Amino acid sequence: MKVSRMSETLVKNYYTGYVRKEWRRLIKDAYHRLEFETTLHFIKQHFPKNGLLLDAGGGPGRYTVALASRGYDMVMLDMTPANVAFAKRQIKRSDVQDRVKDVIEGSIVDLSCFDDNTFDGVICLGGPLSHVIDKRRRDKAIRELVRVAKPGAPIAVSVMSRLSVLVVELTLFPQEVEMPHYQKLLNTGDYRGQYGFTACHFFLPEELRAAFDDKGVQVLELVGLEGISSSHRKELNRIARNEKQWKIWQATHLKTCTHPAVVGTSEHMLLLARKL
Repeated sequence: MKVSRMSETLVKNYYTGYVRKEWRRLIKDAYHRLEFETTLHFIKQHFPKNGLLLDAGGGPGRYTVALASRGYDMVMLDMTPANVAFAKRQIKRSDVQDRVKDVIEGSIVDLSCFDDNTFDGVICLGGPLSHVIDKRRRDKAIRELVRVAKPGAPIAVSVMSRLSVLVVELTLFPQEVEMPHYQKLLNTGDYRGQYGFTACHFFLPEELRAAFDDKGVQVLELVGLEGISSSHRKELNRIARNEKQWKIWQATHLKTCTHPAVVGTSEHMLLLARKL
């Protein structure tokens, strides 16, 4: 429990200083928009056209604003006060405050402020579940996300990938493979926030799917949000400058991003499920 509290403090401190960067991250260039737009593509496929959605771990509110703009009623929750305050400002600035019913400070591990079977859909996007280091607490968070969804409601959860972060170690930080934290990352997926990034659990795709076993859901599909473009930011941004090539590549991405060989090596993986 002490380690869990320390990890939570690390995450809060990190995102307190990262609010504006996280708000811009998903739209800063074509590479990062791929995560955002692919997520919205699959939400459109699996979610009802309207209804009340919970954005659990909503950060600075990017998805809350986007989905409210598309006609959903939204409730957003995040554990970092700076994110909550920033999201409230962005919601007002984007003129979607009538659609956003509440913005709450709280943790995805404890959604006791919501009754069972409240929401028509639940999203937990960008990695909030990855920032829950302790497996028992991750399981509790998943149970909470499922509990507050109505029967039959879709649930979308995206996490950070272990295979992808190992590629990052090779390409950007090769010196770190000699450090003690690397073996922990390789063997368990756990990273305690020693260098640069904050505390995080990086998932394998089969591990993510298994985490939702016996949780009262049917897993519908897994998606590699950056897909085969992962770790090729410069190349993707270059092709995005050519409209014809970009359209072809977007189609290529959507055709391949659910392939099992692609999902696990994508920077972010999206799991889509339906509550039974």
